[in-house]
Amino acid sequence: MKNLIARFVREEEGQDLVEYALLIAFVSLAAIAGMTALGSGINTKYSSISSTLMGAS
Repeated sequence: MKNLIARFVREEEGQDLVEYALLIAFVSLAAIAGMTALGSGINTKYSSISSTLMGAS
């Protein structure tokens, strides 16, 4: 039993999978936040252009 516990503590095979999963989650959240901010900025710009064009006609 003691050897089993010691082997379980030293085992690192699953560690890489967890690290990659956390990295993918972080990159996904950053991409979503960036797209949201970019989408809001683009929407504001198009609204401004639309208002300018409506005022010119």
